[in-house]
Amino acid sequence: MNSVNIATAPSTGDWTGRIGASGIDKRPVEGPVSVTASGVAADTVCDTDNHGRWFQAVYAHDVADLRYWSGETGRELPPGSTGENLTLLDCDCSNAVIGERWRIGTAVLRVTGPRTPCRVFAGFWGSPGLIKRFAEHGRPGAYFAVERPGELAAGDSREVLSRPEHGVTVAELFAFRMGRATPELAAHVAAAEPDLPEPWAAKVR
Repeated sequence: MNSVNIATAPSTGDWTGRIGASGIDKRPVEGPVSVTASGVAADTVCDTDNHGRWFQAVYAHDVADLRYWSGETGRELPPGSTGENLTLLDCDCSNAVIGERWRIGTAVLRVTGPRTPCRVFAGFWGSPGLIKRFAEHGRPGAYFAVERPGELAAGDSREVLSRPEHGVTVAELFAFRMGRATPELAAHVAAAEPDLPEPWAAKVR
């Protein structure tokens, strides 16, 4: 793992939308950080309707994707730039399987689904067309529930403990949710319903 990132204070501005504040501006921190079912210790979450639920306790994105977007935007995007708590090195978390369980440090995390881009994300980057571009790129990063609380830190390795046989990936669920599903993909994604949080399972149904 490349870094653990938190927002130590809310950001404000017109781009933060109806809440008027956002915890998207996350920065790397040193040393072990505690994670619980409520999320990452000391992290700021403002929009708890869309980002603070138990199945969105931790958000991860890949170093490779930050490099891609750095090239696309023409500016350096450091860890935390997509609002992710975990910046992962050599790990394709968008292709993790829904329900997959990881051990990082002493914590056990379970993959629950993709992050959906929103106006706040586009405003944070100052890029009005980002939502469409992010959706088309199809690599949204992954949300996790915390199955076993613990501590994790930059440099910790990732161990996959189990992986559901349905094989539905975060990227495939994202394509479905963004309205780009073929009948074949829709049937495939339906197999992941038992491993989805109920609000997302209901949308699949």
